[in-house]
Amino acid sequence: MKAIILAAGYGRRMRPLTEKCHKTLLKIGGTTIIERIVDSLLAQSIADIIIVTGYQAEELKAFLRCRYRDIPFTFVHNEQYATTNNIHSLNLAISSVPIDDDILLIESDLIYENAVLDRILASEHRNAALVDRYRGGMDGTVVTVEDGIITSIIPPHLQKGDFDFSNKYKTLNIYRFSKDFCKDTFFKLLSFYSGAIDNNCYYELILGILIYLQRENIYAEILDGERWSELDDPNDLRVTEFIFSEQSRAELLTRSFGGYWNYPFLDFSFVRNMYFPSGAMLAEIRTSLPDLLVNYGSSQEILNEKCAFFVGCAAKNIILLNGAAQAFPLLAEYFCNRQILVPDPTFGEFTRLFPGCRFYSDLFGISLDEIRKRSSECDVVVFVNPNNPTGSYIPPEEIAFFAQQNPEKIVLVDESFIEFAAHPGIISLLEESPLANVIVLKSLSKVLGVPGLRLGFLYSCNRDFNEFAMRRIPVWNSNSIAEFFLEIVLKHRDSLAVSISSTIRDREEFAAMLSEIPCIQRVIPSRANFLVIELTTTVSNPEMIVPDLLAKKSILVKDVSGRFGNGKHYFRLAVRLPGENRRLVQCLQEILQS
Repeated sequence: MKAIILAAGYGRRMRPLTEKCHKTLLKIGGTTIIERIVDSLLAQSIADIIIVTGYQAEELKAFLRCRYRDIPFTFVHNEQYATTNNIHSLNLAISSVPIDDDILLIESDLIYENAVLDRILASEHRNAALVDRYRGGMDGTVVTVEDGIITSIIPPHLQKGDFDFSNKYKTLNIYRFSKDFCKDTFFKLLSFYSGAIDNNCYYELILGILIYLQRENIYAEILDGERWSELDDPNDLRVTEFIFSEQSRAELLTRSFGGYWNYPFLDFSFVRNMYFPSGAMLAEIRTSLPDLLVNYGSSQEILNEKCAFFVGCAAKNIILLNGAAQAFPLLAEYFCNRQILVPDPTFGEFTRLFPGCRFYSDLFGISLDEIRKRSSECDVVVFVNPNNPTGSYIPPEEIAFFAQQNPEKIVLVDESFIEFAAHPGIISLLEESPLANVIVLKSLSKVLGVPGLRLGFLYSCNRDFNEFAMRRIPVWNSNSIAEFFLEIVLKHRDSLAVSISSTIRDREEFAAMLSEIPCIQRVIPSRANFLVIELTTTVSNPEMIVPDLLAKKSILVKDVSGRFGNGKHYFRLAVRLPGENRRLVQCLQEILQS
């Protein structure tokens, strides 16, 4: 078998990384793309390799000749690489070398494990294409498949706005063709079309014509979990690094700290409501998305009103934020030169922005008596209720009473997880009996399940504080999609309530399953939508649990041991859907036992 690798392109979408470097010489996990492709061929005893060059041709040839001194590569140069496309490159390759064997055609922007080539080389069909089920993040040519045969090929320019990807398959751009097909049917049409009609299109067009005319059957070899990745732009490099550099996954995600939609793993680190938004809400957003994208959002005054409608409070007391994190620099300025008391441990932003703060203890339970004693010399007392990462909870009535008894102190209450404590929170109390010394901070991402929309708010009956905050809010502080979400969520309060009840039920079932794992010392009771587990002292190398779970099971959990400082090992686990929770329990047990 011969292999043809198409590597003529400039790699425009990969700029600026390809300004002075051939795309295939970029490295993934310390190994270049072209090395990975060539090594995969050699592993299959395929050494008759034709490479179509173009951009940075001499650089690529020099690298390959130096790296593989015993391999007699055949190089075919596409001098028109800047103005032609892969149809011209493939035409040059087939017309420049004798086609005396079957052909394995590979695009040069692919990373794949060897099992991928195993699939197509083991195929009983001599004309076949590797395809995978379409999923979000993929782009390029897709196909339809019936009874194992490709029935249509749909290039990107035919995938209009209402295109349905649900039953489509993505081509990997790895094909196996018989020598007779290449020399006769395929090459004749390829050569004619490239020479007489258009040499700046894709060879898949020719395959599509042959399939449409029913002149040839191209069979689909559908992958079943084998790993592969297409590298079109610099963002793809990070995703591919994640897929193929297992031991680097934890480091990659720590550096990213979000933006996880392209990474194939199960996230038990970040916390959100898994049952919300409902399918009906998502459908409404999809329908309205074209209008939302081309329109500015409303003024802050209107945003505050819409937020107040959802929360059920006076609009004058609330300020919608672009995520609760927007409040922290503002609070740091407002509390400048004041002594602040915060729980230990708690959400890291409090200690980061208030470096001179004092602490009260939350070792899975909070004592109001301790808070009263330690707050005697403090100006601001912070309650995170339920606390993160412990899940500890104080009845809001007790916090309100503390504020009432200490009018000289500012009481800052973070209620980002309060719904999962099955309690309405402190705002309803403040609406009935306002306290000017209470400020409420809330992230809406956790309860509404939409961290990507960046929704949160500040609530206060203190006019001076509200004016201070409003002066620091920029124009168009939110986006149109987030604002629209606040509008339509009012119609879905019932499904929101059901989602919260379901999460609380799942939390208890999850805790019960975790408690059965022998290496878990205890599962800490929680009133939030996460749990903390403490490991037994018999677990060896507990610091390897996060990277091992990610590398071996594609599951991310959060190690919070450093928050406690008592030498014990704790991990925070988000409450996800029941099947996912069961999977984590099984995988965690396997990792701990190993």
